[in-house]
Amino acid sequence: MRINRDKYLNELISKMHNKMIKIITGIRRCGKSYLLNEIFYDYLISLGVNEDHIIRISLEDLENEYLTDAYVLNNHVKSLIKDDQMYYLIVDEIQQVNRFVPLLNGWLKIKNLDVYVSGSNSRFLSKDVITEFRGRGDEIYVSPLTFKEYYDARGKDFDDAWNEYIIYGGMPFVLERSTNEQKSKYLKDLFNEIYIKDIKERYGIRNDSQLETLLNIISSSIGSLTNPSKIEHTFKSVKQETLSRNTIESYLDILEDTFLIKKTNRYDIKGRKYINTPSKYYFVDMGLRNARLNFRQLEDTHMMENIIFSELIHRGYNVDIGVVEVSEKNENGNYVRKSLEIDFVANISNDKIYVQSAYHLPSPEKVKQEIRPFLNVDDSFRKFIIVRDNIDVRKDDYGITTIGLKHFLLNDDPFRL
Repeated sequence: MRINRDKYLNELISKMHNKMIKIITGIRRCGKSYLLNEIFYDYLISLGVNEDHIIRISLEDLENEYLTDAYVLNNHVKSLIKDDQMYYLIVDEIQQVNRFVPLLNGWLKIKNLDVYVSGSNSRFLSKDVITEFRGRGDEIYVSPLTFKEYYDARGKDFDDAWNEYIIYGGMPFVLERSTNEQKSKYLKDLFNEIYIKDIKERYGIRNDSQLETLLNIISSSIGSLTNPSKIEHTFKSVKQETLSRNTIESYLDILEDTFLIKKTNRYDIKGRKYINTPSKYYFVDMGLRNARLNFRQLEDTHMMENIIFSELIHRGYNVDIGVVEVSEKNENGNYVRKSLEIDFVANISNDKIYVQSAYHLPSPEKVKQEIRPFLNVDDSFRKFIIVRDNIDVRKDDYGITTIGLKHFLLNDDPFRL
């Protein structure tokens, strides 16, 4: 099955021959290798590049384990460069190599070598891209399949594809499983045999039960405000365990570094400042989140919100939670301060939008609830409500636009109306 990932292919094409290391990051099994070794490889061949000038090395393969030594890998690559024509080097899971930073710096000095590497750990790679490469590393983050990529590959109608995607997510190999049982087992195995084991080995975690409990807590609270102190209290009250705030923060950092979850902060819109705590966490893939909870707690509202968040990230937006402070009279006639929430404040450069995720708007009261935060924002940036219903785009008297989920997910620029 051919899966088109045009966004990432175009990014790779735009960065060819830029004298920088192209570092493709993302959660394991999200399609980084397929992007490089199938899609990009085919593109190079279409340009007329000879096969022997495309060097492909997977450090996950047992037969290549000896190449995880930087000196051995360096000598191996140089031995394959036979002339002055351009060579293209593709290396999967570069973080497996000891001292990979000086190795990559050395490859930058080879004039006829264009280098593309993939990795599955953001801290391990991104920090070195920023510090060690000093502007000579170019990172491309790859997510699991977006709904549109899944929809195009699946070939089903929108509602059928959505009902699958919201449960089983967009990990590419899910598409190759024909039954729900096979999909469920694959996603559970990913967690147990790949992600958990990888985290334990890479970070030397011994008490993995606490890490897994934390994962369950985060999985159960997507889209809900939380912080390490609240999670610490949950351990004490529910699990009768003590887990320090520092350890919780460390575990959350690890889950972010391995691309399983993404943290989003609260932003005071009127005060134009960030609020440090609490925050929200979203899963990079809904199927993985659901598998973690054994496919229980399948709340359509929260799952749709998570998918909208991931879609905004995929489209290049920086995403925060919007907080609007208002002053209102209470029953006693006294003014009290309240915080209203806008699900997402998303911006690309100076282009900012406000987005509410509302599964249904069944009544005027529900509409009033959703638009209330918007009405207390005194700027002219565009405001959107995304609903599950496949409705036509409509704008109300306040300038607030309601769009259907189908319009949002299947249009390249759904906010340009």
